[in-house]
Amino acid sequence: MDHTIWTIVTAAVDRALLMIPHRGRRPTFPDRLIILMVLWIGWHDRCLSWACDRSHYGALFRPRHLPSISQFSRRVKGDRIQLVLQRVHEDLCVRGTSCPYDLLSYIDGKAVVVSPVSKDPDARRGRVSGGFAKGYKLHGLINEHRRVVIWCLAPLNTDEKLVAAELITHLPLSFSGSDAPAGIALQAPLTLGDSSYDSANLHRTFASCGRHLLTPLRGLQFVGPDGRSKKTLSHMGPRRREVVESWDHSPDLVQYIMNSRNNAEGTFSVLSLACGLDRLPGFVRRLPRVRRWVGCKLILYHARLLAQEPKKSAAA
Repeated sequence: MDHTIWTIVTAAVDRALLMIPHRGRRPTFPDRLIILMVLWIGWHDRCLSWACDRSHYGALFRPRHLPSISQFSRRVKGDRIQLVLQRVHEDLCVRGTSCPYDLLSYIDGKAVVVSPVSKDPDARRGRVSGGFAKGYKLHGLINEHRRVVIWCLAPLNTDEKLVAAELITHLPLSFSGSDAPAGIALQAPLTLGDSSYDSANLHRTFASCGRHLLTPLRGLQFVGPDGRSKKTLSHMGPRRREVVESWDHSPDLVQYIMNSRNNAEGTFSVLSLACGLDRLPGFVRRLPRVRRWVGCKLILYHARLLAQEPKKSAAA
């Protein structure tokens, strides 16, 4: 299993390096080595200096020459290294799926906490399940194949609705109904979220991108026995009014659809249990380092899914 995962990762790195041309003089230690070292320490939850010791490599990956700690730390921050890592993620999250941007997707966030007495200036206190904590939050758009198609890392106190509005703009534009160009008839993709994403402004943002957002309704305790007033409904916007009408007229059907959000919970569970994305190690602090560490975990997570697919096909 480990050999299969690492083979998938190295193949994705090689494809990404071919897609991003190298400019300038050739460095002593190639970009491929630096990227694989970054993914290697992400796999083993170790710091950068750990990767510069030859005794920490095995049969899967054993480079001939290693950079010094200062060289490795400087190269990791390079623009091309970041671009290649991003391309590797984009490659693995779509590989093995017919369409990465499915008609049904899920948007959610997962807290990645640090110690409450941590001096990390980028970490913030925010609400988590059962109380408050300090750290960051991974915001992701997950498709039906449990691939994290687009993700963002932000301090824990960042509003999920603001991040979702930014994430959705990076997806391909979709059309449906009367909004579709002549000769094009497509169904609008549906994204499911929890009640924290129930916002009229966010519904408008999804509508401008040709997508639908379905969430549980907030503020039901303020709805009187006569229902919502015409003024309240008019301020919602057409897309949120559709959601309100769906919950009013077909609550069982809507709840049945919302139950599929378990895919998002399952994705974050695997990231926590199998990939170690439940708590940040003590050497991962400040937003750039945390973002790089989380990005490596997501790459390894997608490679793990690809490695498991042949077994699932054989079992079926």
